[in-house]
Amino acid sequence: MADRSAIEWTEATWNPTTGCDRVSAGCDNCYALALAARLKAMGSPKYQQDGDPRTSGPGFGVTVHTNALSIPLHWRAPRHVFVNSMSDLFHARVPTAFIQEVFAVMAAAPQHTFQVLTKRPRRLARLADALPWPDNVWMGVSVENGEALPRINDLRRVPAVVRFLSCEPLLGPLTGVDLDGIAWVIAGGESGHNHRRVDPAWVIELRDLCTEAAVPFFFKQWGGRTPKSGGRALEGRNWDGMPATTPQSPLSASAM
Repeated sequence: MADRSAIEWTEATWNPTTGCDRVSAGCDNCYALALAARLKAMGSPKYQQDGDPRTSGPGFGVTVHTNALSIPLHWRAPRHVFVNSMSDLFHARVPTAFIQEVFAVMAAAPQHTFQVLTKRPRRLARLADALPWPDNVWMGVSVENGEALPRINDLRRVPAVVRFLSCEPLLGPLTGVDLDGIAWVIAGGESGHNHRRVDPAWVIELRDLCTEAAVPFFFKQWGGRTPKSGGRALEGRNWDGMPATTPQSPLSASAM
């Protein structure tokens, strides 16, 4: 976790769980998997459990960290917090009781806005009624290509005040995506040694769909060898759309 983040659409990260397993094409070049291996080699205690080599890797076994639960409660200044940048809270190996504890902490820290993202919306939808949904919890799903579009239907079943899509890495067109009930869309190209190129037409089409539906659109990066390689300007400007809700923090001021 860190009380500052270089991710453009958030301000801090909080990892009460670490580790994951690949489930779809968007996971093929997972940055978190590669980072976990480095952190294990450096001796970081949170990354000593290995995952299944067929779907995970060194230091990336799913692990819950009860000692990390209270961290956001000690951050006084309001901030947007990306929950589990190094895991998926709705992974099958994360106990339901622990997920409930995470949500209880978020409810107890109304000064922050928590951004939770999953590739496992079926479990999310099944557990939704057993979780508190305060207004400072935003819930999103990853939608990297047309095959991932059904995840949005599960997300719509969740009573979050803000439901959002993370279309990063964008690996194909999302032509005609239904944005009903969606309050925010993030898009971005892949980065890293084996990055797959994003077609600008896919990004422009998605931006136009958001504009037509009055959904804030955030374009994070073109990607490349590094996240900053291609910059983030789209048709001559940055697109920094954010949902216009809740706690006042630096990101709130740059909404549209």
